[in-house]
Amino acid sequence: TCFKALCCKGPPPPRPEYDLVCIGLTGSGKTSLLSQLCSESQENIVSTTGFSIKAVPFQNAVLNVKELGGADTIRKYWSRYYQGSQGVIFVLDSASSEDDLETARNELHSALQHPQLCTLPFLILANHQDKPAARSVQEMKMKQMFKYMGFPRTGEFISSVTDVQSLSIQLQYEIVLPSMDM
Repeated sequence: TCFKALCCKGPPPPRPEYDLVCIGLTGSGKTSLLSQLCSESQENIVSTTGFSIKAVPFQNAVLNVKELGGADTIRKYWSRYYQGSQGVIFVLDSASSEDDLETARNELHSALQHPQLCTLPFLILANHQDKPAARSVQEMKMKQMFKYMGFPRTGEFISSVTDVQSLSIQLQYEIVLPSMDM
């Protein structure tokens, strides 16, 4: 019985799983960020056409992240993939052109107002902070990137992410922990 107690405990209890949607324009860095979180190679990363799903494991939970491609032809279908989401990651390229930044702002506002997403926690990431043309989060706030009626809502978080550890911590505090309280 001692041997059985030590060796045959059975599998550990399952970790809770949460379904997230990750959106942003093409080239914002969604695929790269998710690859980093999953400890995958950063070589030969190609923009997502359509969608992909990645399981991002944490010690206390697993995030099933549905990454949706950000091309013009795909964005009109984003809302078809929102159902069942428990949180949203919106990635924007802080070094993009003014036109692309305006497009990203419009897409962000549409997502914030969408009936299936409007009550969910949002994590808004200002990516590509390492590029010379990158705007700080403060600069984007001044351009009214985040101007939205009722903003900020509970669970929203605006940040610049430069490493995987910071992103992991933010995901856990902004998505996992609030979802566990539901």
